[in-house]
Amino acid sequence: MVKPANARPPGDTVLVVPCYNEAARLDVETFRSFAARTPGVRFLFVNDGSSDNTAEVIEGLQRADPARFGVHALDVNRGKAQAVRAGFLHAFEEGPDFVGFWDADLSTPLDELPAYLAVFDERPGIEMVFGSRVNLLGRSIRRKLSRHYIGRVFATVVAWALKLPIYDTQCGAKVFRVSDDLPGLFRDPFISKWIFDVEIIARAIAARPGTDRPPVSEIIYELPLTRWHDVEGSKIRPKDFVIVSLDFLRIYWRYLRRRR
Repeated sequence: MVKPANARPPGDTVLVVPCYNEAARLDVETFRSFAARTPGVRFLFVNDGSSDNTAEVIEGLQRADPARFGVHALDVNRGKAQAVRAGFLHAFEEGPDFVGFWDADLSTPLDELPAYLAVFDERPGIEMVFGSRVNLLGRSIRRKLSRHYIGRVFATVVAWALKLPIYDTQCGAKVFRVSDDLPGLFRDPFISKWIFDVEIIARAIAARPGTDRPPVSEIIYELPLTRWHDVEGSKIRPKDFVIVSLDFLRIYWRYLRRRR
């Protein structure tokens, strides 16, 4: 992908932050502090049709430092998947080297980002770095027990369907190296509102047969996080797990069933 003439310096990263009614939870000072000490990183907040004063909060960040904070507004609430997709399509126009998405509640601290970028520097063949919530000694991973066990069952099924030994598809902190192939993974609307992460991987798998591209197993790196804490106020309800299951079947049918 050729960068526009006004592109920022090499190493530039845009982090898309989807926001739906996040005014009370958005840690403005942490975003400001991280941006001030981390050159080359720009935040793009996507206001997903919020009904609170999220717009006022993120537009205040943009006014104070438009070089480091941008805002992209959706007219109505479209869900996290479409908010992330809209943010990525907008970010591609700026010609960055890396684009990622990061949960607005900062359950994954922003201080984890340099480790993501270090993976890209050290491993030129890696195209996607996914945060992985592995509760190892010396790390601080705090998840509600019920969600942990539901997540492990889901991850096992997903790994079987994708034919990949992936541990954690749903951590809301992922970064991608911008290549000629990446925009194609975001071109069409996602099937799922919540598990679009799985759909991105499935699309990458489906795009590879008959090409000389390396297998997906060689382009994804799972990075064990040093810290991840559940933050109160999650918008996922118990009944959404039923919707997630149905969405997974739809993703499997569209992208993966021919591989079994």
